[in-house]
Amino acid sequence: MSVSILLSYIFLGLTLAAPIGPVNSARLDQGIRNGFWHAWIVGAGSMIADAIFMLLVYVGMVHFLEVPIVKIFLWLFGGFILIYSGIEGMLRANVITLDYKRKQDTLCKSFLTGFIMSITSPLSILFWLGIYGSILAKTAEDNGTGELLIYSSMIFLGLTLWDVFVAALTTGFRNWLNDRSLQAISLLSGISLVGFGIYFGYEGVRALLS
Repeated sequence: MSVSILLSYIFLGLTLAAPIGPVNSARLDQGIRNGFWHAWIVGAGSMIADAIFMLLVYVGMVHFLEVPIVKIFLWLFGGFILIYSGIEGMLRANVITLDYKRKQDTLCKSFLTGFIMSITSPLSILFWLGIYGSILAKTAEDNGTGELLIYSSMIFLGLTLWDVFVAALTTGFRNWLNDRSLQAISLLSGISLVGFGIYFGYEGVRALLS
């Protein structure tokens, strides 16, 4: 098992977590107004929802990953979702704003905000089915099914590192963090998502034509 491969899965987790959508907006808002723990707990709620989706996809897909047509579908579908998410994030980067006006929420409410935002999102299950399903398919082909859990853990570690990073960023750099810096983060994460999407799409097309 290569360290560089493990790091690439951690980076993928960071990339998946970075787009400035509703959950990250809530993280940033809570962190700037209320500090580290409020920002972190929003992300923790979201990650619990993500873990549920990942588990459902893992349990449902792991037995079918040796079927060529399943792998082709997951690569192509995952590539489409990644490219779509990346382009949408870049297009929406110029409308990101921060809200400093609302009163402080409890930690419990902040946790539920992150969890409900993620678990009830109509695109979340499609997002994880496409992207995580593609990752499982690619990993199974390259390394077999025995190491799927390890690589999945690296993705989740990337999600966790992003949550801690955002919470620390909003606490330590409140004066630096502004609409322009959020737009830059959104653009960079969007470019990364598109890059991964092109890669998965290429793998799907190559498998389809082979």
